[in-house]
Amino acid sequence: MIRKTLLALCAIAAFNLSGCKLVKNLPEDEKAVSAGASGDAVRTEQRIADTFEAKLLPYVRDKALGFTAFRTALAGGLDEAGNIHGNRGSGQGAAWNFAIADEGVIVAAKLDTRARVADLDVDGDGAADMTIQLGPVIRGNALRDIAPFYNFDDFRDQIEFAKLGRALNDRISAEVVLPDGDLIGRTMRFTGVVPLKKADEKLLVTPVSVEILP
Repeated sequence: MIRKTLLALCAIAAFNLSGCKLVKNLPEDEKAVSAGASGDAVRTEQRIADTFEAKLLPYVRDKALGFTAFRTALAGGLDEAGNIHGNRGSGQGAAWNFAIADEGVIVAAKLDTRARVADLDVDGDGAADMTIQLGPVIRGNALRDIAPFYNFDDFRDQIEFAKLGRALNDRISAEVVLPDGDLIGRTMRFTGVVPLKKADEKLLVTPVSVEILP
């Protein structure tokens, strides 16, 4: 009787298994990423994890010119300066992007907005020489376009390329910490990227590091 019962249970189990499909539970890092728009977020996150600390920040710091050297380079022509010191974004008419590092006195600041900025006098004449974006809203794609390793051809389309630019801005803006109180008259030390389509246009810097000196 016991033998017959065991045989019957085995037969039922075999029948049930024949109608089932075994699915392997893959770890998160082994699951396939969609090649379409639904995979953009995963690819963007991975690109930033792979390149932000290891490649982008060192690249900007190593390429950065002081303000005087930057102006001297521009005096020889924007394209010549760009070919030597900068990197051009993708698309016709794209800006040249230059890394710059220096310090200056804050002569104006707008901090009552999500797009906070500070104007710096770097050459000591009392007038603003550039505007530093402090976020959390940061305009442009200078952090993306300064880097030759962010190649447009490696992206699904312009939309995915734009998502990387926004994600880089979000990443760096989260690291900009300002002290309490009025900033006017204090000295800011910075390293960042400035895009230019014309040599004489206003300098708008997206920083990779900002320090307010005592």
